[in-house]
Amino acid sequence: MLPAVDWSRPWYDAVRAAAGAVDPRDVIGTFSARAAALELVNHAGLPIRFVPQAALPEGTAYEEHIGATGCVPTRDNMHDFFNGLVWLSFPLIKRELNALQAAQIARDGIRGERGPARDAATLFDENAALLVVPDTAPGHALADALRNHHWREAFVARAGAFGSEAQVWLFGHALMEKLVAPYKAITAHTLVVAAPASWFALPRNAQQAWLDAHLAERLRTTGLCKADFTPLPVLGIPGWWGGQDDAFYDDTTVFRAKRSAPTLEKP
Repeated sequence: MLPAVDWSRPWYDAVRAAAGAVDPRDVIGTFSARAAALELVNHAGLPIRFVPQAALPEGTAYEEHIGATGCVPTRDNMHDFFNGLVWLSFPLIKRELNALQAAQIARDGIRGERGPARDAATLFDENAALLVVPDTAPGHALADALRNHHWREAFVARAGAFGSEAQVWLFGHALMEKLVAPYKAITAHTLVVAAPASWFALPRNAQQAWLDAHLAERLRTTGLCKADFTPLPVLGIPGWWGGQDDAFYDDTTVFRAKRSAPTLEKP
């Protein structure tokens, strides 16, 4: 039995529609039926299907199996439940992430370390949030404030931008799992997306489709590295949590100053 989820929380906006269509008596069957209805395929053109974890052959990497067969091994737990919801909500991004991971496994094999491309893809897959800002000077200023850990500028001085001129969409399924029982220190690896002003006037489903296609193309053409991410304490987003007063943002264990780059001493 999966724990109860408060689907009214803003951090579940991106997967709420997919979750509402799931039959809790047959999660894997529902996921596969929805994937077939949406005609989801992997990077090799194979139909995406959800299968029990036992279908993953021993010694085969999870990402390799999806890339080779289109089958997504799925356990009966909250982590894999959210993974399935993200596949149904952002299928093009998921496809490109799997393509990056499968390509590195094919080239390097399974090693103790994932390697830079696979490591960045895993961070995205597990813990990413998407910060969408308008491609304007104020939008870039908000993104820069977050990149530089100027938390009060981003979350207090620019609080009015969130929801109308800036939006946060969660993608990482492990991040969503952690937020079932939220705590203040939860922090996302965030990608900034500069969108045209017209995007903010689109209906929600059209915004999501644009994000899915835009970021899939970005992954396909430019790849991904860990330096692309900036940290974002999720419960600091204006309106996402109660008690966001001065004391809340004064907590330097969560809202940390940006580390200075190390300097080299002259010989």
